[in-house]
Amino acid sequence: MELTVLGSASPYARPGNPCSGYLVRHGGTALWMDAGPGTLAELQRHVRLDRLDGIWISHLHADHVSDLLTAYYALLYADLEPSGPTPLYGPPGTAERLRHFLSNQGPSPVEDAFDVRELHDGRTDRVGRLGELTVESRAVEHGFPAFGARIGTGDARGGILAYSGDTGPCPALEELAEGASLLLCEADLDAPADGGAVHLTPEQAGESARKAGAGRLVLTHVGPTLRPEDAVARAQRVFGGPTAYAAPGEAFSAS
Repeated sequence: MELTVLGSASPYARPGNPCSGYLVRHGGTALWMDAGPGTLAELQRHVRLDRLDGIWISHLHADHVSDLLTAYYALLYADLEPSGPTPLYGPPGTAERLRHFLSNQGPSPVEDAFDVRELHDGRTDRVGRLGELTVESRAVEHGFPAFGARIGTGDARGGILAYSGDTGPCPALEELAEGASLLLCEADLDAPADGGAVHLTPEQAGESARKAGAGRLVLTHVGPTLRPEDAVARAQRVFGGPTAYAAPGEAFSAS
């Protein structure tokens, strides 16, 4: 199983770095995780939009979802040949959110482009024609409905990929990441937020990886007040294991 970073900027896209978006591939299966602004263009360096087996969205903040709007137009009106609506796994309200954005003079046929399947805590989906990827979604703490994911291949050699989505410290994150080969984890904050953290600091990301016994930590969604190299150093001091930054275009093996 391979993870390719399409973008990791927070909270807005930067030159050369779109917002959150990732491509997960195993065998012939391709899953687009989070669709932040700029990620659709980068996705097409690796796979055609109409060849995706699914799209998984962690939450409905714009820096994780807005490229679904242009993906809709591509799937319905461009030179693509989808075999049917693309499975779209997203939080409750995903279809209505898209419908409001896309409406003109009447309701937009969101379901013509996307087969929307609403997430709930503990939902498990098999993605791909042969179910090559298993995706378990867990509710995490973000002050807003949000999910993390645990992705496996059904083959121990394929490894386990855990993705935090956007979250503060919570038991669900450590459960998602328990024994994972690779934890892709946000590290947005330089210091814990006053009034309750809805994001993680590098130290908190490192602590989550350490408690979960993850094999490798990759930091993403690093906030604008942090330099990626500093965030990696801070997280690694707590985690004690291999730690890297999710630079756009980088690929990581989860095996």
